[in-house]
Amino acid sequence: MSQTKTPNILIDADACPVKEETYKVAWRHGVPVIVVSNSPIRVPAHPLVSRIVVGEGFDAADDWIAGHVDAGSIIITADILLADRCLKAGCGAVIAPTGKPFTHASIGNAVAVRAIKADLRAGILADGVGGPAPFAKADRSRFLSALDEAVVRLRRR
Repeated sequence: MSQTKTPNILIDADACPVKEETYKVAWRHGVPVIVVSNSPIRVPAHPLVSRIVVGEGFDAADDWIAGHVDAGSIIITADILLADRCLKAGCGAVIAPTGKPFTHASIGNAVAVRAIKADLRAGILADGVGGPAPFAKADRSRFLSALDEAVVRLRRR
């Protein structure tokens, strides 16, 4: 993929709890945002925000996002496998809604832990393995900081 001069943000939007926060950071920095979802999601009427509705296919939003990243792309997703695909495709940054960055150094472990938890949920230990922790105010704050940092870092390139 080609390198861009201006960062852009792609949101894996169907279950993203930080869309509004993403818009605020994007507007402050003048960065375009593409909201990608399987069904129509309301987005602000703003020249920097666009919406892509990919349809109902399994992983259709993930496929669209992974196919449209470049070195200036910041991906917002909680999907570890999508994060892995985007990093391999050369995106600039991947940030979870909790503010946790996915990096080349951390993604292998995240994919492995995800697989182990999936196996545990499917097996005998299903009662002891829950989903992610509830989204908290501290997560929102970490996310805002991580996104702002990623935009500034990619702008300096």
